[in-house]
Amino acid sequence: MSLFRLDGKVAIVTGGGSGIGQAIARCFGSVGAQVHVIELNEAAGQGTVDDIVNSGGKGFVHACNVADQAAVVNTMNGIAQSAGRIDILVNCAGIAHVGNLDKTTEADFDRVYSVNVKGTYNCMYAVIGQMKQQGGGVILNIASIASSVGIPDRFAYSMSKGAVLAMTLSAAKDYLSAGIRVNCVSPARIHTPFVDGFIAKNYPGKEQEMFDKLSKTQPIGRMGKPDEVGYLALYLCSDEAGFITGCDYPIDGGFIKLNN
Repeated sequence: MSLFRLDGKVAIVTGGGSGIGQAIARCFGSVGAQVHVIELNEAAGQGTVDDIVNSGGKGFVHACNVADQAAVVNTMNGIAQSAGRIDILVNCAGIAHVGNLDKTTEADFDRVYSVNVKGTYNCMYAVIGQMKQQGGGVILNIASIASSVGIPDRFAYSMSKGAVLAMTLSAAKDYLSAGIRVNCVSPARIHTPFVDGFIAKNYPGKEQEMFDKLSKTQPIGRMGKPDEVGYLALYLCSDEAGFITGCDYPIDGGFIKLNN
């Protein structure tokens, strides 16, 4: 018996050109899904698709700004028409911002909102009709531990991820009868190229020291790996998780419950 397969499923992963989104897209491609990567950076998305195809999977890239509803609807409709259905949507596209309330400008706030909140809404909005029409589907949103606990100097980012969690719960309730499951995962620090770039930019000459310090903020003593988030996403989007909806799954090395 082969568990956690996605054979015949059509999966869309936003922000699939790097980091967590890339890991999820690759994971889904490795277990039989037809993966559609939505990326603002088309070249990065193509790199992920090339990895999937070179490993024997099926993948396609679509250049799209998730903050632009018309572009998102057009892209999702195109996928539905060409593939015949949309079984899975993973909303992973997102941006970060460092700063507390009085260091967050209106432009900062709007920029984070437009991608992390409106982008997630746009993508859910664009696929929900197709999922209802075909009799079901799965939506998985990438939230954050910042949805549930206070994180220093992450005011706008925390706002956005709190909204992602709330949208997840609302949609899960509204579409129970349509056979659509909606969940989210909340990672703590995951070791992605973004983390390396952030450390290099803000702590030149102290990269290793800061990497070790940030790693130890997780009680387990290290950052998570993108593939570990990918495996959790695979479970939640698979048929084996058919009894799970309206849930947030921390993947945080013990951060929420064990940091005291």
